[in-house]
Amino acid sequence: MARHGRSLRLLPVLALVAGCSQAPHYAPPSVALPATFREADGLTWVPARPGHPDPAARWWCGLGDPTLDALETRLLAQNPSLAEAVARHDAALAEYGVVRADTQPQIGLGADVSANRQSNDRPLRGSGQPDLYGADTAEGMVSYQLDLWGRLSDRAKAARAQADASGDDLAFARLALTAQLAESYIGLRGLDAQVAILASAVKAYGDAAKVVHLRFEKGIASGIDIGRIDTQLADTQAQLARMRGDRAVAEHAIATLVGVPAGSFDIPIDVPVMVPLPIPVVVPAQVLQSRADIAAAERRLYAANRAIGVARAAWFPAIGLGGEGGTQATALAGLATAPDLFWSIGPQLVLPLFDGGRRHARQRQAEAQWREASAQYRGTVLTAMGQVEDGLARSLRLSQDVAAEDRAARSADSAARLAYDRYLKGVASILDVVTAQTTELDVRRRAERARIERLQISVALRQACGEYDPAAR
Repeated sequence: MARHGRSLRLLPVLALVAGCSQAPHYAPPSVALPATFREADGLTWVPARPGHPDPAARWWCGLGDPTLDALETRLLAQNPSLAEAVARHDAALAEYGVVRADTQPQIGLGADVSANRQSNDRPLRGSGQPDLYGADTAEGMVSYQLDLWGRLSDRAKAARAQADASGDDLAFARLALTAQLAESYIGLRGLDAQVAILASAVKAYGDAAKVVHLRFEKGIASGIDIGRIDTQLADTQAQLARMRGDRAVAEHAIATLVGVPAGSFDIPIDVPVMVPLPIPVVVPAQVLQSRADIAAAERRLYAANRAIGVARAAWFPAIGLGGEGGTQATALAGLATAPDLFWSIGPQLVLPLFDGGRRHARQRQAEAQWREASAQYRGTVLTAMGQVEDGLARSLRLSQDVAAEDRAARSADSAARLAYDRYLKGVASILDVVTAQTTELDVRRRAERARIERLQISVALRQACGEYDPAAR
């Protein structure tokens, strides 16, 4: 009993050193950030740590399209890739639960009931031993691994960080998929607008062709005029057919995003008025570091730091406390008698002395993985910063582009009308008409493409900012 008493007196001392981590001091690598974004008109950075975007954010509602709102809701409920990300996050949380369980006491019960026959030639068998006998055991077991060097707690912290990273991966996947759907939907509506423009041109060119054919029959127009007007009409009809095919493909892609078979999915043709999402008034470092991919990279970096602690702790002894007790008898009735009780309790110590360099290799591997995670973190931050710069630059310039293209479209429309009127009066040639109409069609289509690109860039900028909800500029 004295020896057991001495062992028990050691427990407070062991508890004082329990959980001492061997991991290096943790700090994310510094990334040199400029005082302002180059494309942000002097807007200022504000240092911040990684955060977690709001998964309930419905940022796409700012575009003002109810059909898109309904599609986004279907995507969040039915998209297969998003379901995969949810499952991976659930698995990571479960893995954390498995690792964390190692830091808790383990308690179990066991029972064994058996009938046995001894061999007549069993060595050292006594003459009075029976040939047949029972062996019945009921026992309980408890064990606890002391976390003296932080090995178990560091493993649990690394698993918790990996689970957090998977949650950030889920948030990033949600944002990326909703942004992809928004851009695809805007592109679809852009195709609808292009179809409407081309259909209008086909009708106008068809009417003009009838006039030219009538003038040819009266000897006013030449065969060259017929060839030119018919070529223009046929080429525009071909463009319209291709655009309708592109529209069908775009619709199928949206069906896949929302988790619906393409053959049973339909979005009616429409040209709704959508409003570009506002450009952020302030786009600081806090916006960048609210991005879920940066938060995920930072958590994986922390997990790599804890893994170094686990590898270092392997050099120290593993000490555990364990005990078992129960009752054992040759018949079930004897299990309840005091003389048949048994028990044992005591510490266990394991210290590998030679492992062929395994621990050296594990530590070098953990340190290399830390360096890899550090590089990935820095790369993620730099990529995010570049994406915001790109979005700002393109947003500001597209606003000017859209206005200029609209002015060009109005001028081209006036020129086409004037050329056609002059042709009917015999002042201009059909070549003037065809040239003016072709130019007008090209300019109208460019203006529509610029408008669609501006909408899509506003979505890309919102994604680059990590669902940050800015005020309008």
